[in-house]
Amino acid sequence: MMIAGLCAASLSVNISCKKSSFDDWYRDPSKVTETTIEKQFAGLQYTYRELVVPTYRNYFVTLAPTIHRYIQTIGWANSENQLLPGAAAITDRWERYYQGLAQFRELEKVYDASLDIEKEEKKIFLLAAKIFFYDQTQQQVDLHGAIPWSEAGKLSSNGGNYAISYPKYDKAEDIYTAMLDDLKSISTELNNITPPSTVLESFKTQDLINSGSIDLWKKYCNSLRLRMLMRVSQVGSFSARTTQEINEILASPTIYPLVLNNDDNIQVDIFNNGSDINSSGFQDALESWNNNIAGKVMIDHMVSNADPRLPYMFEPGAGAAPNEYIGLDQSLPSSTQSTLIAGTPTEPSKIAIYNRSTYSRNQNFPGILVTASEVRYLLAEYKVRNGNPADARTDFEEGIRASIDLQQRIRAVSNNSIVSAPTPPTATQINTYINNIGWGTNNIQLIAMQKWLHLNIIQSVENWSEVRRLDYPVFAFRVEQSDTQKTPPAKWNLPQSEIVYNGENYNAVKDQDNVNTKLFWDLN
Repeated sequence: MMIAGLCAASLSVNISCKKSSFDDWYRDPSKVTETTIEKQFAGLQYTYRELVVPTYRNYFVTLAPTIHRYIQTIGWANSENQLLPGAAAITDRWERYYQGLAQFRELEKVYDASLDIEKEEKKIFLLAAKIFFYDQTQQQVDLHGAIPWSEAGKLSSNGGNYAISYPKYDKAEDIYTAMLDDLKSISTELNNITPPSTVLESFKTQDLINSGSIDLWKKYCNSLRLRMLMRVSQVGSFSARTTQEINEILASPTIYPLVLNNDDNIQVDIFNNGSDINSSGFQDALESWNNNIAGKVMIDHMVSNADPRLPYMFEPGAGAAPNEYIGLDQSLPSSTQSTLIAGTPTEPSKIAIYNRSTYSRNQNFPGILVTASEVRYLLAEYKVRNGNPADARTDFEEGIRASIDLQQRIRAVSNNSIVSAPTPPTATQINTYINNIGWGTNNIQLIAMQKWLHLNIIQSVENWSEVRRLDYPVFAFRVEQSDTQKTPPAKWNLPQSEIVYNGENYNAVKDQDNVNTKLFWDLN
């Protein structure tokens, strides 16, 4: 296994495609002898596809035994050392991130070597690539803290010289600063960019995320900025910057547009579930080993408040009464939980599961990057913290409405009907739910709860990061005397490969490589 700075450093692709036929045109990067700016842009998106669309390895190997348990977006039968992140989950995610980083570095290399006129004409490819890459990088930093970054993936740029290609670790706060600086500049550049028509047509063809819409890339850029600024908003060294830049965004919505409705959600749509960009592995990932079990905390909250999303997100257990939703209690002994999950031929399990037609068997489930609800909740939190509860309430309630609408949209694109489509909620039902939730006291907790429900298992890394930052919702875990880790980790370990292959640089951060060492933004 290669280390972060070396792995797949010369990946490139040869591609001209539409979303619906990507795999028909995609060539094995190891067999490509030349590349272009356009090819590298498409290759970056393709390489990161497994971290975006619901895939088997990401959900089964990485998320199910780690994040989904830490924030109880699923229920599971308790086991020994269940709160200690496993090596397979960590390594799989690490390798996939750095494969994409290598693609990005190759894009930078090709771009820098281009003629000045080509750089100017094709700059949109680099700007969009940076936004997407920074989104994936933020997630990687939020999982590990310090990571190899500024010097990582440069084996190709270094002429194949291994000796100078072992990357140092960058501090998490330094990576955040660099990305925020660049995203602000990118936002300005996108407002002043006018690619030639031929370049714009090529961009539309290669862009798997926003289909060549510069307006959507602007919204992606500024929404990512908002997410990152809120993540660090309670950190003293970032607080002034957060206030200044968010106020600037709010004051000039045409200059700094955000994703504020579901039509503008940033996502990879599945147009051909038989292509390489698909969600076909979602079924085995969730339904194998009961990774689709509903947790009690989530189910109880949704049932008690008449949440209209409930029948879209979950289905009753085979032995439950119609419209009876029961979540698995994590305080129970493992043997009791296993019995409840399994049921018997004569008395099937009453435990609810994630709705198979909306989630696991929906081969058209999109790869979601930013949604209107997430942005609304971020705005609501910012306004609450800055003394504007009335406007915050508007964003909060719009976030709930958008979240309910998103579940309906996801179900509408499903190619599976093993579970009948729910009756769409009425305006009265939606308003009743919003009134049940309330507003006025503990508003940050209300926002945090809605964010957790909305992100659920769709944006798992983002969900875990926000739960850690806001310390809400609060979960109880059953632990054994013999368990090494008795609380959910504050972050993940670094993979063993870094110790073996990048040991000198790893030693500089060795003392931080502890699952109980909080990220710099985790101050609660």
